Amino acid sequence: MALDRVKAALLDALGTLVELERPWPHLVAELRARGVSVGEDDAKRAMLAEMSYYKRSHDDAKDFAGLKELRRRCAAIVQAELGTALPLADVEDAMLAAIRFRPYPEVPAVLGALRDRGVARVVVSNWDVSLHDVLERTELRPLVDAVVTSAEFGAAKPDPAIFARALELAGGVAPADAVHAGDDLDADVGGARAAGIAPVLVARDGEAAPAGVRAIPTLEGLLAG
Repeated sequence: MALDRVKAALLDALGTLVELERPWPHLVAELRARGVSVGEDDAKRAMLAEMSYYKRSHDDAKDFAGLKELRRRCAAIVQAELGTALPLADVEDAMLAAIRFRPYPEVPAVLGALRDRGVARVVVSNWDVSLHDVLERTELRPLVDAVVTSAEFGAAKPDPAIFARALELAGGVAPADAVHAGDDLDADVGGARAAGIAPVLVARDGEAAPAGVRAIPTLEGLLAG
């Protein structure tokens, strides 16, 4: 779809707007600051276990009470994997300090360019309520019009309902007048297609797109559409 016809750009978060820094080196440093020495391999194993659990459970955190409980459970996994006697609250603090997101370099300028062209920008992501804080900390929140998370909405991509909600937040834009950019073939490409929205695959690692789907190496490719 030509960009001059697009009224709304729906945008995935992780892998599209922001990336997760490798957390295990940070966890090693954060635990060391709390008097606990662990190797990076052990920290990696613990964080991968935590991340796997989080991915299955993030929609439990539809509000900040749920987020607090989810974080406690995730910290318990890290504590158990490491076999540390460090109190759970301290493990949680170290874990959260180790989880750091940063925007991809081109993203702020692309969001600004879309805004200047009058394109509504809505983040639609399979994430918990903490995504709002992540967007604030990465200074992306002022550059988007709205955010809808699966945890708060109650349905996750590829469910067409969450895309429909994003279109409402974009000002009632019709599916045919929107694009959705994301890096996941099932959640983003398949979900957008099911919702009647033109998908754009953000293929930062060179992943091939299905027939009829445009792939872009960075979000900057949206501006050339």
